Amino acid sequence: MDEMRYEHTEQGFEIPYEQLNPDTLRNVISEFVTREWDESGEGGCTLDEKIGHVMVQIRLNKAKLVFDPASNTCNIVVAM
Repeated sequence: MDEMRYEHTEQGFEIPYEQLNPDTLRNVISEFVTREWDESGEGGCTLDEKIGHVMVQIRLNKAKLVFDPASNTCNIVVAM
């Protein structure tokens, strides 16, 4: 099994999305959009559409997955 690569950032450790199981990645994104998405601004996007929007941002390196060991949580943040 390939060893996971992590890059330390100010918020925690960046997790390369390519190294995650696709189901795990989808679950992380799903949890993020159900927690963070502002319903008032998107007028009827489905969960799958929201996940798709976030996945595009991650693939374009406009967003990244970050694991915070202090809180033991994963988040998606804007890539700088």
